[in-house]
Amino acid sequence: METTIYMIRHAKSPFVFGQERTRKLSLQGETDSKKVADLMSQKEIDVIVSSPYIRAIQTIEDIAEDKDLEIKIFEELKERQLKGAYKLPEEEIQQAIKKSYEDIDYYLSGGESIRDVQNRSLPVIKNLLTKYEGKTIIIGTHGNIMTIIMNYFNSGYGYDFWKSTTKPDIYKLIFLNQELQDVQRIWE
Repeated sequence: METTIYMIRHAKSPFVFGQERTRKLSLQGETDSKKVADLMSQKEIDVIVSSPYIRAIQTIEDIAEDKDLEIKIFEELKERQLKGAYKLPEEEIQQAIKKSYEDIDYYLSGGESIRDVQNRSLPVIKNLLTKYEGKTIIIGTHGNIMTIIMNYFNSGYGYDFWKSTTKPDIYKLIFLNQELQDVQRIWE
């Protein structure tokens, strides 16, 4: 029995150092989240889960309201902690992300490796695939953790894929017995 997961990467949110958890969508992000809801309105959805971060929740709130479904929050689905509470130039961050896809145990001081993120997030994903087998699931997510989860099921999803994603973005993943069968980008 096929199980479908829609990974919905959050819409645009202005970066504010130290406010990963609480930062909200920008005006453009709010507009785009309405487009996400419109796109998903014709789809049969059985369960909606999300990262605990506000921008991920806001991006899928209208879908939950339209479908009359509760958003189930999972701390384990929060965005990857790239580094500790210190600033780095964007170039160094990009290099560290790229290196982490080449060595899944690599991490910056105070941050998480890809393996760390997989170890915390995949039990949730596997449980969802078991509990809701044959159903359709929405996951409100972030670019890095979305790519890391997809990378576990298919190593072809790495740095270049992550760089190509947009805010928002939507990927439809089809699973059969917890094996990834197909991925389609449905956001344009």
